[in-house]
Amino acid sequence: MRNTSKFISLILRHNPQVIGISLDEHGWADVKELIDGINRTEGHSLNMDTLDEIVRTDEKQRYSFNEDHSLIRANQGHSIPVDVELEEKIPPDILWHGTGQKYVSSIDVQGLIPKSRLYVHLSSDMETARKVGSRHGRPVIYQVECRKMTEDGYRFFLSANRVWLTKEVPVEYLKKL
Repeated sequence: MRNTSKFISLILRHNPQVIGISLDEHGWADVKELIDGINRTEGHSLNMDTLDEIVRTDEKQRYSFNEDHSLIRANQGHSIPVDVELEEKIPPDILWHGTGQKYVSSIDVQGLIPKSRLYVHLSSDMETARKVGSRHGRPVIYQVECRKMTEDGYRFFLSANRVWLTKEVPVEYLKKL
């Protein structure tokens, strides 16, 4: 089931064409088309019960259904241009960003940039940031001065799965721990 969840992430965040479907402007995919497309792909099998379980049990709450479960989308992390209807929110004074040691020299020069994604992802607590950073090797944690960023006009959004998002974090708002 983990491989299927990763495949769904690829489809809904980066490349719906891999199974011949498209997303609407808000990132929604037709559930029946998603299931049919995955089932046409060698090595993958999916039904509605399994899809429900993946959405319900995903530890990062990556996906959401609409009310009648006819549409599904990724909550954030897209590299393709979609508007997941994020609501602007005032962040806590401090948020956290976890990364791997190999990215530190770049971050120390250019700050946090979304690279291939639409937003920079920030965590509400240091432990989550550490877990995220661990996926990229030896973790390095940055403290993000959100209060100052907000005062300076930067906007923040909170995704459905409680990840804080912003377009960039310039170096002057970062403190490496």
